[in-house]
Amino acid sequence: MASHTNHSSPVELSSLTSASSTGNDVDDHPKVATGMDNHNNNHDGDVSKEVVHTQQDEEECVLSQGIMCICCSCDEQRKELVKKRSQKMMLAKKRKVAANEMMSGTVVSATSKSDNGKTEGDDFGLDYVMVNSDNGGKKRQRPAAAAAYSLQSSASQQYCQAITSTSQSSDHEQSIKLNKMTTACRTILECIGEDPNREGLLKTPERWAKALLFMTRGYSLSPEKVLNNAIFTEDSHKEIVVVKNIDIHSMCEHHMVPFTGQIHVGYIPNGKIIGLSKIARIAEVYSRRLQVQERLTRQIVDAIVEHVEPLGVGVVVECSHFCMVMRGVQKVGAKTVTSCVRGCFESNMKTRAEFFNIINGGMSR
Repeated sequence: MASHTNHSSPVELSSLTSASSTGNDVDDHPKVATGMDNHNNNHDGDVSKEVVHTQQDEEECVLSQGIMCICCSCDEQRKELVKKRSQKMMLAKKRKVAANEMMSGTVVSATSKSDNGKTEGDDFGLDYVMVNSDNGGKKRQRPAAAAAYSLQSSASQQYCQAITSTSQSSDHEQSIKLNKMTTACRTILECIGEDPNREGLLKTPERWAKALLFMTRGYSLSPEKVLNNAIFTEDSHKEIVVVKNIDIHSMCEHHMVPFTGQIHVGYIPNGKIIGLSKIARIAEVYSRRLQVQERLTRQIVDAIVEHVEPLGVGVVVECSHFCMVMRGVQKVGAKTVTSCVRGCFESNMKTRAEFFNIINGGMSR
């Protein structure tokens, strides 16, 4: 098969070079292809165009003349510069983040710089640190700031844990609770047909959440906390001590509506007496929860028995339950009375009768 070969003359190549230097369009001159063999006679024209294009890319770089060049060589250099700039910005960002972490105390001395443990900077002026490898040798590692940042989850965690005070932890937990309850209250308002975004209800979810946490604060209390060692030795008194008409406010666990009333507490000391206000505080611990009145009465008795160890103790609780006042049978005047006795109050009828006579003399009817 015969091959077609075209040869460009020195004059024609000279014309192409002259056209590129003067800024004229190369297409104004005859397109000339360099010599090459073509085994497919039907594509001679396409091969000639490709050869011309390649020749132009290789020969027509005008960067040295101060003109923006788009040849292959200049384009590759441009991409390399962009890549290096991106790397520099990324490393600078990591270095800044690590510096901020170290300033805030999250990372403490992740690396130690020494004369033989540091290699002066790279292309971007960052200090490198040398760290021990698994085989006992040393190797060039990441920049110092990046190394400090990455070591936060390894060495620094073993020796330097963040210390959070109890109050800060409690405040954080309280904030989480309020957010959850506020969201739930908004949902409830929508379900009952209200608009939580209207003026009167804008802050209602938050108010309701805080109020409910207050009314159930007994979950965060205990008799040990409220007593505060206010139990004293006293052998001279062996008669009944009664504290009556202590107001209480609790929440019915069945409907989460209030029940309110009064409690009456009596006990006979056995060498120890309790601060009178602490009796009311013990009642507060157990009433500020979701409750039933029967359990509330028993819990107050058990707490006094455990901490005071009296000869006997009795508790009477009288309450009005809004779950049967505001809803259901709606009996406004109905009251519920429960009692619980221990020790001599339980075994001695006269002692028990004396206790009930004392509290009934001033009990509301």
